Amino acid sequence: MTQAKTQGMTQGIVDQIVAEMPRPITPIGIAASHLEAAMALLTQVKDVPEDLARHLEQATRLIAGLDDYLEECTTPESPSLTRIAQKTHLEPWQAKFTSGATVRQLEQEMLSGHVEGQTLKMFVRMTRARRILDIGMFTGYSALAMAEALPPDGTLVACEVDPYVAEFAQSLLDQSSHGDKIRIELGGALKIMDELAAKGESFDFVFIDADKKEYVQYYQKLMDTSLLKPNGYICVDNTLLQGQVYLPESDRSDNAKAIDRFNRFVAADPRVEQVLLPLRDGITMIRRL
Repeated sequence: MTQAKTQGMTQGIVDQIVAEMPRPITPIGIAASHLEAAMALLTQVKDVPEDLARHLEQATRLIAGLDDYLEECTTPESPSLTRIAQKTHLEPWQAKFTSGATVRQLEQEMLSGHVEGQTLKMFVRMTRARRILDIGMFTGYSALAMAEALPPDGTLVACEVDPYVAEFAQSLLDQSSHGDKIRIELGGALKIMDELAAKGESFDFVFIDADKKEYVQYYQKLMDTSLLKPNGYICVDNTLLQGQVYLPESDRSDNAKAIDRFNRFVAADPRVEQVLLPLRDGITMIRRL
């Protein structure tokens, strides 16, 4: 068989596997898809060493089974969160764009999801937060997960730049008994943060999951104003960005380069202590000293 035919067959197998799987967006999911593709390709190779096949199979089982096991062993999400997840997955996001100068493509993978939502909910309970700032709400899954952990008089201010998404989220939040704790602010996050700071508003807990290129600016505004209370916490999403942040520079997207700059900026800041957790696409928990 010629090399060209072998490469064509190889690409065909990989394409079929990729087509049958949800698009992987986390380091674990991406690694699992590569391993599963490698296992499929292995069946096309003659005289594969037994040890090689066994090691690849074990690695695939370890990686591919992790996320499902985490889901099974995590407290189930509330019916209201399930409703948001289902509606978000059914929405044809590929056809939805913002109007104006900034075009933003939306996709269902932007949803935080079950395990991350329960993690945020646990963080809110552990920190005993009463006021939360959510920078980048999307369809409201993470906002509602955190709001469910707030006391009855707690407040969550959610920033969302896209009018369609804000309306979509509001309609779902209105169906939850915790939805009245959430106030949606429509517009660019940096502008909203300036307005909140000017009003003297401050927060115990902040969740950042918005424009990756603005992460450092969000962080600086929180640290250089009264928006984040003393001993307040910042939780930041996508701080591993599909594993690209620790890949060679040539393999990084612009967003990955921005996230790496953010991670290093925080690590060098003596005003905080932080830990980067390999949960989903990476979550960094930061405490203001």
